[in-house]
Amino acid sequence: MIRLILAAAAALSLTSAASAQLLQEKNMPLALAADLARESVAACSTQGYNVTATVVDRAGVVRAVLRADNAGPHTVDAARRKAFTSASTRLPTSTVAENVQKNPAAAQLVAIDGFLVLAGGVPVKAGSETIGAIGVGGAPGGNLDEACANAALAKVQDQLK
Repeated sequence: MIRLILAAAAALSLTSAASAQLLQEKNMPLALAADLARESVAACSTQGYNVTATVVDRAGVVRAVLRADNAGPHTVDAARRKAFTSASTRLPTSTVAENVQKNPAAAQLVAIDGFLVLAGGVPVKAGSETIGAIGVGGAPGGNLDEACANAALAKVQDQLK
């Protein structure tokens, strides 16, 4: 009985020591968020689309928002929700939308508060770690919103190393 108690105490102390280590995470710096928002809006602007771009950190908290002149008021919320959805799932929202359509078990993702299951949200990765996401709303199709976000990512790729 005493051996059992000692073994349990040893296991508990090992578990406590392991769980007490601090987490280290990469996250979205403000300067990068501002660059991504600006580059997303610029990429869409060259195509004649007035959009809003929102960049969130790894937890889905807004870091930067940029709304083009003449972008519709609905684009602000759409961009934020796309960014949140992408950061939360760590997937492009176009992939999330495909999964919802193909998989009945995923259909309730649309009911998650803050989600918007439309193309236009793209995760931002530093190496293999998701540090945030971009959401773009306002182009005449989510695929076009997503293309603008990807163009912005290509412009700042050297900052993600």
